Amino acid sequence: MTYKEDIGRLKEARYYSNFEDKRVRCKLCPNNCIIDLERVGICKVRKNIDGLLYSINYGEITSIALDPIEKKPLFHFHPGSSIISVGTWGCNFKCEFCQNWEISQQRPFYTKIIKPDELVQIAQEYKHEGNIGVAYTYNEPTIWYEFVYDSARHVKEKGMKNVLVTNGYINEEPLSDLVPYIDAMNIDLKAFNNDFYQKVCGGRYEIVLRTIEIAVKSGVHVEVTTLIVPGGNDKLEELENEFKALATISKDIPLHLSRYHPAYKYNKPQTDLRILFDAYKLAKNYLNYVYLGNVWDEQYESTYCPKCGSLVIIRRGYDVKIVNLDEEGRCKTCNSQIVRRL
Repeated sequence: MTYKEDIGRLKEARYYSNFEDKRVRCKLCPNNCIIDLERVGICKVRKNIDGLLYSINYGEITSIALDPIEKKPLFHFHPGSSIISVGTWGCNFKCEFCQNWEISQQRPFYTKIIKPDELVQIAQEYKHEGNIGVAYTYNEPTIWYEFVYDSARHVKEKGMKNVLVTNGYINEEPLSDLVPYIDAMNIDLKAFNNDFYQKVCGGRYEIVLRTIEIAVKSGVHVEVTTLIVPGGNDKLEELENEFKALATISKDIPLHLSRYHPAYKYNKPQTDLRILFDAYKLAKNYLNYVYLGNVWDEQYESTYCPKCGSLVIIRRGYDVKIVNLDEEGRCKTCNSQIVRRL
């Protein structure tokens, strides 16, 4: 299907440069696409129209829902709360096991246009249901940069929270410009070897590790997810190097090790639970908070104080019970700061 863009609805992109022949170079992410006239970059949503780069999905919503904050997943940021979650379409990766490939790898037939101020109004309307703000998720939000940036500023002005669920593949300048408006991020670190990263996803782990470090140093609450894919990124030696690298940034980064299930172009069997349990034990040697995702076992989803060992949050799926934290998110037994609630 051929789409004719309505220039009046589009938003000129940030972070690009021009060539004399009307080609442009996008500088949003490390792909640094050189885009010919009337063509799009790898992400499919940044288009060269008459020598100018436009975001063609500005305000286009493919998915919107009120989700538990734990679904992002964020376990140490306002636990038990909810957040309005929105997504668009497109991605700067091509992960062959993508769960949301219908919106990340192709343009949906139907989308709904929502302006940033309208999104903020929706978020405010759901405050009575425990909503704390807006999460940009479902597909890759950084390629939706202009809309996320504009919306995040409006959300922040209203005293609500902004969350990014991202692959972390973004250049340093746009990241640094955005993080002042972002309160929390869950960042996918898809592997700690570039052979797997480049062949199966399309990126490099060093870039994502840099994003994690910049976000943490900027005061953003950061949690990391690694999907353990059989035969791809599941070697314990490799995973141990990842755990060490994250611990160098901060031992308090919560790490979610998730079980892979067949999806999109990948039909390998789901991850062996024994590998997940071994990875969990190994990660606990380096990081204070480690969780297993897609396992649905409260032993591996609940939170324990790393200092005194007290059970502080019980999780059974999205059923969350806070049992030993004060109002500031500190352990009642030893006063250690466990979660970020302010």
